[in-house]
Amino acid sequence: MGENYTSRLAGFHKLPLADRLGTVSRTTRLSADEVGALRGGGLSMETANQMIENAIGIFEMPLGLGLNLQVNGRDYIVPMAVEEPSVIAAVSFAAKIVREGGGFTAEADDPVMIGQVQVTGFGDAGAATQALVAHKEQILALANSFHPSMTARGGGARDIEVRVLPPPEGPRGEPILVVHLLVDTQEAMGANLINTMAEGVAPLVEQLTGGKVFLRILSNLADRRLARASCRIPVKALADFDMSGESIAEGIVQASRFAQADPYRAATHNKGVMNGVDAVAIATGQDWRAIEAGAHAFACRDGQYRPLSTWTLEEGHLVGRIELPLALGTVGGPIKIHSQVQAALKLLRVQSARELSMVMAAVGLAQNFAAVRALGSVGIQKGHMALHARCVAVTAGARGHWVEMVANALVQAGHVKVDKAREILAVLMSESRTEVAPTTT
Repeated sequence: MGENYTSRLAGFHKLPLADRLGTVSRTTRLSADEVGALRGGGLSMETANQMIENAIGIFEMPLGLGLNLQVNGRDYIVPMAVEEPSVIAAVSFAAKIVREGGGFTAEADDPVMIGQVQVTGFGDAGAATQALVAHKEQILALANSFHPSMTARGGGARDIEVRVLPPPEGPRGEPILVVHLLVDTQEAMGANLINTMAEGVAPLVEQLTGGKVFLRILSNLADRRLARASCRIPVKALADFDMSGESIAEGIVQASRFAQADPYRAATHNKGVMNGVDAVAIATGQDWRAIEAGAHAFACRDGQYRPLSTWTLEEGHLVGRIELPLALGTVGGPIKIHSQVQAALKLLRVQSARELSMVMAAVGLAQNFAAVRALGSVGIQKGHMALHARCVAVTAGARGHWVEMVANALVQAGHVKVDKAREILAVLMSESRTEVAPTTT
C-alpha cells in the first residue's frame, strides 16, 4: 500500500463525516465506488432476496473504523460494524497505548477445520476403529474427490481421527463413534466444503464399520484453527485518571484473576472480547454465530468456563495474551456478492484468512484491555456515559448542534435518562429563544 499508509489517524473522530470518508479514501486508495459502498447501500433488495428466505428488507448497522492498530509491525485500519457505543473508541484507544509499547504480536494456525461423522450400530468399538484407521487413505481420497480444486491448491482432507464417546444415557447405552475429517480449507471458512466431504464419505464409513451414519457436519469448535495475540505495555504508560500506572496495572491483573476463577465474571469478560471480534466479523462478512459458538466452547475446554484472554505483570510490563478459535474466510458466502463487505476487506488490507484471524484476535485483546482498564480503575460507566448520552439526547428529540449540548449536560448531571434529556433540551431551547428575541424600548 506504500510507506505512507498508517492506521494512526489523529483527530479522525473530530472530522465531519464526509471528510472522514475522504481521509480513508486517500489513505487506503479506495475507488469512488468502494467509498460509496462503505457509506451504505452495498446490498440491494434483489440480492437480499437471493441470500435468505422470506426477505422483506435490509437491516443496517453503523460501520466505523478501529484506528491505531499495529500487528506484527503492520498497520491496519479496521472496519467494525456494531451498534454498541464505546466499542470502536475503546479499541482505537487501547490500540494507541499498545502501539506505543511496540504493537501487538500475533500468530495463527493453518486453516484446519473438523468434519464430524457420527456412527451407530457398529458393534465392537475397537474393531470399528481399527477398520477406519486401516483405510484412512481411502477415506481421505474419497473426501478429496468431492473438491479436487481445493486439493490442487494445497488444501483438502489431511487426516482422520476416530473418537469413541461414552453413552450419554449411562453404561447401558451404546457408545458414540465419531470420525473426524481434518480438512485444510485454505481461504474459505469451510462449512459447505466440509459438509459435502462428510456426507460424501458416510457410505464408506458405514461399509467399513458395519454401522449406520446419522449426523455428518462440521464442528464449530475449530480448535485446530486457533489465533493468538499478545502485547506488552510498560506499566508507567498506564497512568491515567489521576492514578499511577502501577495502580491501574494492579486493577487489570485483579480483573483477570477474577475472570480466571469465576465463570460468572468470565462470561462478561469474554463478552467484551467478542464486542471487538464480532464487529470485525460482521463488517467483513464472516459467520459471526459460528465464531461465537467456537469461542465460548473453547473457553470451556478444561471443564470450567474461563476467560479467552489473561493479563499478568512481567518485568515492569503489563502483558496481555489471547487465544481463541477463529474460522474465517476471505472468499465465498456474502463476500462474493456484498460490495460493502468487499470494500471493507480491501480497506483492511489482509492478504489471507490467517492474517485476518491475527488482526481479529488483536482487536479482541484491545477491546478487552480497554474494558478491564476501566473496570479496574474508575469503572465502566464513565466511558460509556458520554457516548450513551448522545443516543439518549437524540431519542429525546435533539438534533444538530443540540445533540452535543444536551449530551454534555446529561453527563454533567450524572443522570442519563430520556426524561432528563427532554427537560434539558427544553431549557436550552428556551434560553436560546430568549437570547435572540428582539429587545423592546
